[in-house]
Amino acid sequence: MAATVLGSVFGISPVSSPSTERVKRTKSYLRGRTQAIKSVTRTNHGCVRRVHKNKDHDGEGAKVAKLLVESPYSKVEAARPDLGKRLSDFMVEARDLVGDDGGPPRWFSPLECSTQAPGSPLLLFIPGIDGTGLGLIRHHKKLGEIFDVWCLHIPVRDRTPAKDLVNLIERTVKSENHRFPNRPIYLVGDSIGACLALDVAARNRNIDLSLILANPATHVNNLMSQPLSGMLNVLPDGVPTLLEEIFGFTQASSDPLTAMLDALTNEFSVSGGILRDIFAVSANLPTLSRIFPKETLLWKLELLKSAVASANSHVHAVRAETLILLSGRDQWLLKVEDIDRLAVTLPKCIVRKMKDNGQFLFFEDGVDLVTIIKCTCFYRRGKSHDHLSDYIMPTTFELKQQIDDHKLLIDATSPVMLSTLANGKVVRSLEGLPSEGPVLYVGYHMLLGFELPPMVSQILKERNIHLRGLAHPMLFTNNQDALVDTQMFDKYKIMGGVPVSNFNIYKLLRLKSHVLLYPGGVREALHRKGEEYKLFWPEQPEFVRVASKFGAKIVPFGVVGEDDIFDIVLDANDQKNIPILKDLMEEATKQAGNLREGDESELGNQEAYFPGLLPKIPGRFYYYFGKPIETAGREQELKDREKAQELYLQVKSEVEECIAYLKMKRESDPYRNLLPRMLYQASHGFSSEIPTFDL
Repeated sequence: MAATVLGSVFGISPVSSPSTERVKRTKSYLRGRTQAIKSVTRTNHGCVRRVHKNKDHDGEGAKVAKLLVESPYSKVEAARPDLGKRLSDFMVEARDLVGDDGGPPRWFSPLECSTQAPGSPLLLFIPGIDGTGLGLIRHHKKLGEIFDVWCLHIPVRDRTPAKDLVNLIERTVKSENHRFPNRPIYLVGDSIGACLALDVAARNRNIDLSLILANPATHVNNLMSQPLSGMLNVLPDGVPTLLEEIFGFTQASSDPLTAMLDALTNEFSVSGGILRDIFAVSANLPTLSRIFPKETLLWKLELLKSAVASANSHVHAVRAETLILLSGRDQWLLKVEDIDRLAVTLPKCIVRKMKDNGQFLFFEDGVDLVTIIKCTCFYRRGKSHDHLSDYIMPTTFELKQQIDDHKLLIDATSPVMLSTLANGKVVRSLEGLPSEGPVLYVGYHMLLGFELPPMVSQILKERNIHLRGLAHPMLFTNNQDALVDTQMFDKYKIMGGVPVSNFNIYKLLRLKSHVLLYPGGVREALHRKGEEYKLFWPEQPEFVRVASKFGAKIVPFGVVGEDDIFDIVLDANDQKNIPILKDLMEEATKQAGNLREGDESELGNQEAYFPGLLPKIPGRFYYYFGKPIETAGREQELKDREKAQELYLQVKSEVEECIAYLKMKRESDPYRNLLPRMLYQASHGFSSEIPTFDL
């Protein structure tokens, strides 16, 4: 019966034997697909193009494709969350998986997960205590775009012991690894499922596995489990029927309550999500009681103890890279001390702490598994993560989140962005930026990179150009012993940052990308008092030759405004005189590493520190992109050291001229200060563009 339900609801055939452990989707699903297919693809030069394909002419052998260059990010402010489903949806869909079938466990692939790109890695979801396999229901659609998703369903009355569940998962892993030996396999386990995933990884050290463990059950709290077990033993067997009779909830009679719930959540839209989840549990008590009848709960407790004991005894044999998602409010099935031990024991382990979340992590708002995978650089299609080929463009909502995180900075500084057209005219827009890559943007780095959020987001919104910024490798480490919370660097990974290296510059330009480079690097971004707007560039023309090899345009740019939002009151020189700060600075510098080690110039003085800042009433940020410099056809010419040095100095000079131009022109901006800008928006609307100096 459950097999029939799986086929009718999810449009697939369940995998019932090791020899046929391959998910099969039915033809009805294919017939149900719409004829007009809309997809978003990333072109080589970093722009996003929306492709509309009309399949009505496929029968005639003609394919009509209309390519429209537009920005899917232009209306980012109105973007809605990527994850639309909630706990109530889980309850509704779980009804169809709860039957009298006693087994065996089987794999299924949700229809929402059918849009993965070619070459996507396999993701096997191993459920927690519910066993339905629907634990990722909120994430199915988004996961299905980058993974081939299979979910394990363990029927309610199935009594397969932990060791046999491990054997079942292991057979699937081996079978798929044999079919696609170069494809990584992800095991995503929730609580008990995390223990089973660890066991499988320990037994298959030669298979390319990646583990994502959500609140891995590392111990069983006997203070809670023993009284619970005793209470369950004395409860009557007819608890599900009793609940239905007392509360009057049946599958048919829940519809009026659902309608009432919809009305409530529409009336109280702010708290609608919370209300819906609270009522979802009470409105679906019969479903819950069928998922967790007394005998099943007793069995799950025994399964839990067995799985935890086995995982703890085998964890030392695990060699797979691991991402642990740790809730701050789950004290029943795990201990923080155990997770710390796991992080030390596992050779390649990242721990992602979520202090405000509870046991059922994947059902909670604010938890997006795909976004977490992006932020930890945990996605790969090959043997290791490649920051170029494995990068996934941000969704519109992810970009909105980045803008919202920096909304105070953007609103307070009202950025003015200027660019230069081919005829030399300066305009207040980004119209002068080249559309086609490769393009290399070279400019000045503000203190702590304050200029980045407004610039990168505006270029993506206005011109649909995705800048791939070259950044210090320390921003991409997941060191658990780092002095700062590495989650503060998530924005660089989401927005396409790449560790700076000559090889990565080469690869990006070869792919015709739009590349953002700061030759001054850490030394410029962590400058001292009185060094604002001073360039700390290397003496050698490092980027000129590689740009000419691919005929890349070089766009020099300048940025000013940092001196209008704060003063540096405690720089590196000051902190060296304070013992505790000196020790912290030395440790931070050691952890970061020095990319210019051996360089005797000032550029080699790359001390990592956090400056003490005194905020000001904010002024305004100004950006000026100069006229693009052509290098196409100059590869042979620029092989000459003197010619390359000449072009390098020209770029540097133009960056300095951009800065000088902005510093001069801002003096005549009547809206440079905050108060005039506030008054202007109060009278013209808060979404209106604030004027600036005459061009």
